[in-house]
Amino acid sequence: MKKIIILGAGMVGKAMAIDLSTKYKVKSVDIDKDSLDFLSNNYEIETEILDVTNEKSLSDAIRDFDLVISAVPGFLGLQTMKNVIRNKKDLVDISFLPEGVLDLDKIAKEHGVTVIMDCGVAPGIPNIIVGYHNEQMKIENFEYMVGGLPKVRAFPFEYKAPFSPCDVIEEYTRPARYVENRQIVTKPAMSDTELIEFENVGTLEAFNSDGLRSLIYTLDNIPNMKEKTLRFPGHIKMIQALKSAGFLDNKPLNVKGKEFIPFDITSEILFKAWKLNPEDREFTIMRIVVQGEENGIKKEIIYDLYDEYDPVKKLSSMARTTGFTATAAADMILNNVFNEKGMFPPELVGKNPECYKYIMAYLKERNINYLKSQRNI
Repeated sequence: MKKIIILGAGMVGKAMAIDLSTKYKVKSVDIDKDSLDFLSNNYEIETEILDVTNEKSLSDAIRDFDLVISAVPGFLGLQTMKNVIRNKKDLVDISFLPEGVLDLDKIAKEHGVTVIMDCGVAPGIPNIIVGYHNEQMKIENFEYMVGGLPKVRAFPFEYKAPFSPCDVIEEYTRPARYVENRQIVTKPAMSDTELIEFENVGTLEAFNSDGLRSLIYTLDNIPNMKEKTLRFPGHIKMIQALKSAGFLDNKPLNVKGKEFIPFDITSEILFKAWKLNPEDREFTIMRIVVQGEENGIKKEIIYDLYDEYDPVKKLSSMARTTGFTATAAADMILNNVFNEKGMFPPELVGKNPECYKYIMAYLKERNINYLKSQRNI
């Protein structure tokens, strides 16, 4: 039986371990004992307390495994990725790391490993889908919008963080890049807000965020590309107010002779305010739009996702939709469906029709359904 080690046993890490443990020997590692105890007490999953920033400990931990999945917070993502590659282990990564990593392709090839990066719900599935359709048609416009939101809208934020809050705050502070007429355009995060109607949830607010990532460089043949984040209307004004007042600043602030970083304090407060409890009901919503020409016909292809908390397995929707995309990729690598060596953003995996179909079928088996519709335009 092949062996997988998962770095991180948070909400998404747990979901991945549970999913893969039905087919593989799985070990979960984390610095938090409580997260590990949940897995070891309820499932046939081996656990170990581990600080991934300790290079020797990490090397020792992953030595005997066939594949590594990294579910660490974004600020730990890059160094963890480099260390796994140096240890010559195949890797699926969902850490929302801020740095560009395509330049690690040469190192991954030299070490003979397969690395699929950004392999979650978003970035992840939109990349796979546009990568697939980019091989079938001449795409003129690509856009997706995505959000993970609580079922209950509670004052004041009407939001809960289904993954690392520090990574959520990145969406509010990192400048948003998109492509317009083949030119890379940079705008402030949270700009260009618009109201969008969705059948299942009503009106949501969309705003610019930096979710295109590798697509800007790998699919530069597409002249127009954009990504937006979805929240309940009114939420973003509150975040903009915090940002304008300096609560998200990284510059030290002197208060009564002591220096504080406003961002750090705000993050701690929001971490508590946004904490998603294990049985809180929430949902994931996403719309992916591809427009272009196929066989001489102008088409618009839309994928819609609406997914809710699983009350039977007690898994959040964001954990399922993110985690199972990564476990699909891991399963695909271990079954030799995808075995190219190097650094692969999901769009370069999705360009292979077999990989696209494999991942979509894997998700459908777990009741994560991307409803596809199309029309001539």
